[in-house]
Amino acid sequence: MWQSYLNGLLVAFGLIMAIGAQNAFVLAQSLRREHHLPVAMLCVVCDAILVAAGVFGLATVLAQNPTLLAVARWGGAVFLIWYASKALIRACSQQSLQHAEGQGQRSRQAVLLSALAVTLLNPHVYLDTVLLIGSLGAQQTMPGAYVAGAASASALWFFTLALCAAWLAPWLARPNTWRMLDLMVAVMMFAVAAQLILG
Repeated sequence: MWQSYLNGLLVAFGLIMAIGAQNAFVLAQSLRREHHLPVAMLCVVCDAILVAAGVFGLATVLAQNPTLLAVARWGGAVFLIWYASKALIRACSQQSLQHAEGQGQRSRQAVLLSALAVTLLNPHVYLDTVLLIGSLGAQQTMPGAYVAGAASASALWFFTLALCAAWLAPWLARPNTWRMLDLMVAVMMFAVAAQLILG
């Protein structure tokens, strides 16, 4: 049991820690301190569901259906370009990500819907989480323990990212820092979209 758990933990850590669209979104929300803990929880839940789905059969279905992967690929590319464009516009504006006094936060529902879109409209989540992690998990002696290990890695990573970034926010609350963060998010999203389009 513990061997399968440890395998899930290590494999998931290796993939989750790579900077991608989901991590960039969590980081930005955490620096804003805008519903960052619910966003982290949503990412953990989505990862756990997708890993479990991959381990218990969805990885095989996706691998055998190129049409589903194509829909995810092009839909994800369009969403990422739109999101990157918004980040680039913010980076070039006077306010950038900075919260002006009296400026209201977005509602929790709006932020969570954006987090859900960043998570589920990114085809890399299916390639990494469902296909790769899921396929490896299906070969474990105890697949359930493997899923628990992967979910633990996701929880450790996203809550650490959310809490540490929120803690650092007061020291990073300079307009140029926010602009650089938005620029980084835009470049990251455009790069992922380009990878999807170029195949």
